[in-house]
Amino acid sequence: MLAADPGASIASIAAAAGVDRRTVYRRFASREDLLAAIHQSRLAAIENAITDARLREAPVAVALHRYVENIITVNRTWPVDLSLMLTDDAVRTRRDRSVHEVDTFLRRATDEGLLRPDGPEGWAGPLLPELIQLAARRQTHLSAAQAADVVVSTYLNGLGRARVGARTAPRGRDRAVT
Repeated sequence: MLAADPGASIASIAAAAGVDRRTVYRRFASREDLLAAIHQSRLAAIENAITDARLREAPVAVALHRYVENIITVNRTWPVDLSLMLTDDAVRTRRDRSVHEVDTFLRRATDEGLLRPDGPEGWAGPLLPELIQLAARRQTHLSAAQAADVVVSTYLNGLGRARVGARTAPRGRDRAVT
């Protein structure tokens, strides 16, 4: 409910869960406490996804696929706006540790030749979560594993058919390549 309507009330959340609003308030003193619990659960799921992917030990291609699949599952299970949770310093610190782990892994992937070293600075890191979000939210007909296949393929191979800078038409021809 909160993913669809960040302003959803405790009463509407309780009704959707099939419980009385007092039941929710027994566990969470306020709407903010409920949101904090959701954010903590999402962070824990992200940390578990990173640990399970074995970004430091597993072969890079295996770790990449496992990480993407795990994070797609997290995004589908906990579809909350991350920007709202980053206002808390402790949450931001935990999130930054996770980002650092992934950035370290992406440097490893580049060093081991899985990612091209000549890409624009700061491109690979932000691109991966964007692709993961697209797959999690727009490819819901695919399992997390199938969606991870699409993300990893797109991330590693792009969508174009020709290499960047490669000639697509013989010299001397002025027609568009179709």
